Amino acid sequence: MPTRILFTGGTGKAGRHALPWLFNQGYQILNFDLQPFAHPTIPSLVGDVTDGAQVFNAMTSHFGLDGLKAGKAPGPVDAVVHFAAIPRILMQPDNETFRVNVLGTYNVIEAAMKLGIRKVVIASSETTYGVCFAEGDKDFHQFPLEEDYDVDPMDSYGLSKVVNERTARAFAARFQGDIYALRIANVIEPHEYGRFPGFVADPPSRKRNAWSYVDARDLAQIVHLCLQKDGLGFQVFNAVNDTITADQPTAQFLARWCPNVRVTRPFVGNEAPLSNRKAREVLGFKEQHNWRDEIKRIAPGAG
Repeated sequence: MPTRILFTGGTGKAGRHALPWLFNQGYQILNFDLQPFAHPTIPSLVGDVTDGAQVFNAMTSHFGLDGLKAGKAPGPVDAVVHFAAIPRILMQPDNETFRVNVLGTYNVIEAAMKLGIRKVVIASSETTYGVCFAEGDKDFHQFPLEEDYDVDPMDSYGLSKVVNERTARAFAARFQGDIYALRIANVIEPHEYGRFPGFVADPPSRKRNAWSYVDARDLAQIVHLCLQKDGLGFQVFNAVNDTITADQPTAQFLARWCPNVRVTRPFVGNEAPLSNRKAREVLGFKEQHNWRDEIKRIAPGAG
């Protein structure tokens, strides 16, 4: 079991929930980000993943001053989780989004592989499926969205994630490492479940996210399962919760709202259109935060 983890981008929306969750599983974690994470027991190293030397140093750093007591320089970490990125389009110019996300991921994977770190988990995205940041109303090619889908984004962010998956595949083959790319759905924090009645009431508003989501804490569980699962080489996993954000069974809902999209296999009940079947079957993922239960938690009697 890997114990010492470098987590890039842990100060972001997903990371600030994943870090404490993983810490509670017994991992020692160093957060590497442009801004520190305010946590009493998880240290941060401020740095930039687009600088390869900083990435190399972060992977071979003490996690704190206590490390000096060992009397020897630190070796590489056991595993790397790479979430650092510009998180969507229209925050920085398109070329900068592409540069930061692609170069940062290349630097992280290259440093890890050349340092002998054979487990890397990277954040890919639902945007690779091509609809989230598409121009206009674009249909998906087929349902469910599974990992063998012909990804075709037209935006700089989604494109950067497709390139990152190819980078991961290349390095995993060259160095015989395990590099798992998570196509992360729309991340929902615990306080955001109050938005779900609005999602259900306005189905078109969630088409770009394929009427799917991932709870930030369940995403942390998927990262944990990836860290525990060895020997798969390069893999892509949809990181998503189990059920559609709608008040109808999935097959019936999609027949109404996406009547021209081919369905390649039957849906089971309220199964999310962005399928987590592979994560369940290969990693053993079991969601802990279903949106209907979470709505009841924040508003008893609802749902």
